[in-house]
Amino acid sequence: MRSIRRILLVWLLAGLAVIGLGASAATYVAARREIGALLDLQLKQLAYSTRMDDLLRGQRAGFDTPDIPRGTGITELVTQIWDRDGVLVYWTRPGMGLPVPAREGYSTVSRNGRQWRVYTMVHGTHALQIAQPQDERDRLATQTALRTLLPFAASMPVFGLLIWLGVGYGLRPLEAMSRAVGKRRPDALAPIGESGLPEELRPLGDSLNGLLTRLSDALSAQRRFTADAAHELRTPLAALKLQLDLARRTGATQGASATLDDLDAAVARASHVVEQLMTLARIEPEALAAQKSRCDLVAIAKDAIVARAALAEQKHIDLGLAHADPATVDGDAASLGILLSNLVDNALRYTPAGGRIDVGVGSAGGAATLTVADSGPGIPPQDRERVFDRFYRGAGNEEPGSGLGLSIVKRIADAHGASISLDAPATGTGLVVTVRFNAAAPA
Repeated sequence: MRSIRRILLVWLLAGLAVIGLGASAATYVAARREIGALLDLQLKQLAYSTRMDDLLRGQRAGFDTPDIPRGTGITELVTQIWDRDGVLVYWTRPGMGLPVPAREGYSTVSRNGRQWRVYTMVHGTHALQIAQPQDERDRLATQTALRTLLPFAASMPVFGLLIWLGVGYGLRPLEAMSRAVGKRRPDALAPIGESGLPEELRPLGDSLNGLLTRLSDALSAQRRFTADAAHELRTPLAALKLQLDLARRTGATQGASATLDDLDAAVARASHVVEQLMTLARIEPEALAAQKSRCDLVAIAKDAIVARAALAEQKHIDLGLAHADPATVDGDAASLGILLSNLVDNALRYTPAGGRIDVGVGSAGGAATLTVADSGPGIPPQDRERVFDRFYRGAGNEEPGSGLGLSIVKRIADAHGASISLDAPATGTGLVVTVRFNAAAPA
């Protein structure tokens, strides 16, 4: 997988390495050349500071032979004096045999397998030669050049670290944008804040915001269509229900009465689907955020139980509030009431006569929980993720329903920053649905 960080680091560090190597080579060559020039100047100065008359007379007026300058690293120095007839009249190393000077100035000669750098100076009737071994000059030039390069070489890792840190710092806005987009809920379509974005990221931010706007418009159109369709279906369904009631009152045969019962049940299911669709269309996360208030979960649980007490008694189901710890969350009370009502309705639909449904409200560490536990058949583990999909009904499910109840519950929970878990009870059969709100539950 391609990485912008990796590409930048490779190119920048490779560029730094190439420039560093090139600069090091140029510095090395220049340093050696300058050291050679300095050593040549030293030879010339030694020649001009040498008193040939004193050397020829064997007197010690200053020094007999030129002193080797200290601290230069040169350990050998050869001096020779020639007369006008080409006769060697003075030497410091017998048998050295530097050639008879042909001209004044610098030259490089080879003697006894070594290269020598020679400076010749003509003074009166004599010529003075001073020579240094070339290998020592090269060694001294190399050492000096390497010492010159040492600070530069030591700074290269520092430059590399600065590039690494600079690339990381430069990519921080991109990583922050990525994290912000990654943390968003699927229904959070508000524009991304562009304040503080670098120039390079502004086109990306504009494109993302344009995409979010188009998605918001598309979802709004879908919700409007769902709400409008559900609204339009309510009227003919209500009329059909009225006609069924009239048909019953006018009298019907036993077979016709059974047919009317089946038709009545179908109309009831269709009406329930329409109501659920309208509820689903009304659940707007942005609207819930604007309407949030402090909600008492215990009061919401009691209202849901009271509203369904008669149906529970009719089905001989024990419905009650098992435990009620004081718990409040920031959210929309009406939506939370729909959430709990759907959970209780599901439990009533699937719990057999003589069963039990316990509603609980808890609070631990500032995090509130709603729990609905029933003694029905439960949901197989492999279906517990899919039951939140719209219109999904598990295999073998014969109970009437629209397949939208848990989808609505999930949508409301997501809008309140809550999580839902489906579990089996510790003993017996059934289902335990737990809605767990965050410590600071944002709506």
